[in-house]
Amino acid sequence: MADKRKICLSGSGLTKFFGLGRQKCCAVDHVDFNFYEGEVVSIVGESGSGKTTLAKMLLGLINPTEGEVYFQGKKRDIRTQKKKQEYWKNIQAIFQDPFSSYNIFNKIDSLFLDCINMRGGRKLPHAKKVEMMTEACSFVNLKFDELTNKYPFELSGGQMQRLMIARIFLLKPKILIADEPTSMIDACSRATILDMLMRLRTEIGMTIVFITHDIGLAYYVSDSVYIMEHGKLVESGSADDVILHPKQVYTQRLINDVPKIHEVWDLSTV
Repeated sequence: MADKRKICLSGSGLTKFFGLGRQKCCAVDHVDFNFYEGEVVSIVGESGSGKTTLAKMLLGLINPTEGEVYFQGKKRDIRTQKKKQEYWKNIQAIFQDPFSSYNIFNKIDSLFLDCINMRGGRKLPHAKKVEMMTEACSFVNLKFDELTNKYPFELSGGQMQRLMIARIFLLKPKILIADEPTSMIDACSRATILDMLMRLRTEIGMTIVFITHDIGLAYYVSDSVYIMEHGKLVESGSADDVILHPKQVYTQRLINDVPKIHEVWDLSTV
């Protein structure tokens, strides 16, 4: 039976080399994938597996050495700044470190206004813009009245991550790439952030791509899981297939490396 889901983002033979000569290193090695509209995907691997490099290529922050990215069935064209900005209306990111995700010289109001302008709201009345910013803050349990005229660094790490989600709420992209979005915050805030992202996915039908080393998180939130090792995609499929019935030794080791409270920890692979 044919899959009736629409592909929103795909890659064919995506490869990235860094360095020259004997120092040449392959960070991503001929990767193929299809991400579908409204799907939650996790790309899982250890540090150095190439998952963040892959994410940067998908965002258009670095160019692939080989291969192509396809957006909504067409080969991506981001050769000019104008085309890049048009592409970025549809694909956005939340990064691991909230403290380095903001321009420290821009106030929170400016951050939100940039988002509204990017979505074509530059000529909206000021009162309407304030209403939109208030709604975005309310979505992530923040109060705009308490944030206006402040700088992002005046907030806690958890508040800064929620501010990033409020920004996504205003932009409403088709695809969100979340690169370890909860690794630098406490467990309680982590659950809150994940819940907000899932609500955002439900409300606007957004595709979410998690970049993570946490295979437990991948199983909990994902429809599909891709496992990366040394730049290659070594296993992929539904979350149940990959996590509950892993075929590759590397995937099995990632699962076994998750500590279990009621079992003796096996540190032999460390």
